[in-house]
Amino acid sequence: MTSKLDQLRAMTTVVADTGDLDAIAKLTPVDATTNPSLLLKAAQLPRYAQALAEARSQAGGDVAKACDLFAVRVGEEILRLIPGRVSTEVDARLSFASEATYAKAMNLVELYQQRGIGTERLLIKIASTWEGIKAAERLEKAGVQCNLTLLFAFAQASACADAGVTLISPFVGRIYDWYKQQTGIDYQGSEDPGVQSVSRIYRYYKQNGYNTVVMGASFRNTGQIEALAGCDRLTINPALLESLAADQGTLTQQLQAGQAGEARQGLDESAFRWALNEDAMATEKLAEGIRLFAADQLKLEALLA
Repeated sequence: MTSKLDQLRAMTTVVADTGDLDAIAKLTPVDATTNPSLLLKAAQLPRYAQALAEARSQAGGDVAKACDLFAVRVGEEILRLIPGRVSTEVDARLSFASEATYAKAMNLVELYQQRGIGTERLLIKIASTWEGIKAAERLEKAGVQCNLTLLFAFAQASACADAGVTLISPFVGRIYDWYKQQTGIDYQGSEDPGVQSVSRIYRYYKQNGYNTVVMGASFRNTGQIEALAGCDRLTINPALLESLAADQGTLTQQLQAGQAGEARQGLDESAFRWALNEDAMATEKLAEGIRLFAADQLKLEALLA
């Protein structure tokens, strides 16, 4: 019997949610994702000491530039170990500034290109605010593919698809956290609100012929992963990847093209903002996620100062 991880790989593209090179080398994912929190953890590992020192020296005292240089160096190291793409995130403090997000993304692309890495190996991660989605729409038209993160609401997913975004990362675990805190219920399998959210988005995209890839993220347990087997992609931390690799049980595919979804909806800015406002969970978790990523970005800057 093959492991559940091997079975999952037969129906879903597995992505590593880590900047740990040893874990990536061991678990051999197709793609990998990073964010300010993961970069902060990486910056404290001995193997990245030289990359930190080089980022400081090349930045000439510009701390923001040093952070970007370090993020690109981590991304470069990851790309040596995977066949696919690495996601690198725009500063969360720009989440409500569309023009600044676009400019920062293009700067990251340029830094990668200076190291001989083209856009075909990259995804630029941007928070799924209205401003972030509009910046991503411009970037996609410019040939820069994007990963829209901190996605909690169906309205965010709908707007991302209409903007032609390459990939979205709905946060299963953080949705689960919110509902568990509100109700006290430890949701399992298909009853998990995070699982239900991603399943609804997946079916909506397939029903309406959207090309945007759905990549479930932020998992709390392997049950959530198993309930989304068949999703386009799943980005999973090393501990849960190890658990799946050690499990020899049978994994059943849950999501596949052809399952019934909802009719296409189009949202302008006011409709998007109202729908997000009406979703207390999404409103709270989006704001919290931006604050947490911004806080870790500040810690990384302090480390590089």
